[in-house]
Amino acid sequence: MAPPSCQRLIRFGASRRRRTSAPFRPESPPAKKFKPLAEVMARAEYAVADGGDYGGSRCEQCGSGEKADELLLCDKCDRGFHLNCLRPIVARVPIGCWLCPSCSGHRRRVRTSFSQKKIIDFFRIQKCTNSVKDKCPSPQDARKRRRRSGSLVMQKKRRRLLPFISSEDRAQRLKQMGSLASALTTLKMEFSDDLTYVPGMAPKSANQSDFEDGGMQVLSKEDAETLEQCRAMCRRGECPPLIVVFDSCEGFTVEADGPIKDMTFIAEYTGDVDYIKNREQDDCDGMMTLLLATNPTKSLVICPDKRGNIARFINGINNHTMDGKKKQNCKCVRYSVNGECRVFLVATRDVAKGERLYYDYNGYEHEYPTEHFV
Repeated sequence: MAPPSCQRLIRFGASRRRRTSAPFRPESPPAKKFKPLAEVMARAEYAVADGGDYGGSRCEQCGSGEKADELLLCDKCDRGFHLNCLRPIVARVPIGCWLCPSCSGHRRRVRTSFSQKKIIDFFRIQKCTNSVKDKCPSPQDARKRRRRSGSLVMQKKRRRLLPFISSEDRAQRLKQMGSLASALTTLKMEFSDDLTYVPGMAPKSANQSDFEDGGMQVLSKEDAETLEQCRAMCRRGECPPLIVVFDSCEGFTVEADGPIKDMTFIAEYTGDVDYIKNREQDDCDGMMTLLLATNPTKSLVICPDKRGNIARFINGINNHTMDGKKKQNCKCVRYSVNGECRVFLVATRDVAKGERLYYDYNGYEHEYPTEHFV
């Protein structure tokens, strides 16, 4: 028998414990909430598998597999659509990812109504104070062309720009501005009646008409006065008689909401100014040439993808048909104004109320595809 000092003593009473509270347990993390699969798929980036066989692809609209070079394949569902079968018509094959109308997940919703206050704030309209009311001509005054004294020497008559005549009815002008605000809002654009220079793009110092290859015509003093008169009217809310209308085939279009005379100033083409070299892989369909420099790296374009005005929505003619060329009723002209390049849209003939405005997108460079235009 082992000595007492080596014996293991067992105390039966020691195992009895009185529980006064529940043992502490760390709080479990909240249950994770997962997004619906449809939302995850909508936000996921699409990858196009190489080596796929698309030889048998057909257009979902017309059912034809011809003109494969004009057949767009959706990067999500792989269904095909011809450029001219889409609504609105797509002018050229997009550079980046493209989704068909069904897979894009959203439909273009055009806002139809704006309050008077919203329109005034949207266009930053300036009210005429009592001290300057006498200096604010009415729309009727624009009809009166100032008579200038001329010499008796026979010379070729130069065609001068005419100021537009805004609608006399204020409610009609609000409707016109409301249609433009609706179109700009639909495209998530801001209104701007000036060229804008954004950090990271071309600076204002790059816009010099002296860089133009072959030179640029200078805006005369009389035409410069007409330009300033039109800009002043726009700041007061006396806009040109134009209204923006959405067409299922052509997209946004511009119609004359009143008669417009030949050589009338319609609008200046505005937007962000950038170098052409920075926009070679850009899908924006509204870029306008601003400067064609002797040094191609200094050439500039106007990009109305974030900021612009009604000039953004004036459509182009079809250069491949005679009927398309007959539609042209305005032109795009570039001028040197105080040493800077500017782009204006001017009427080339009398335009009746209700007539849509068209000009030649390829007036300077034949690079814009217009064969699918109506």
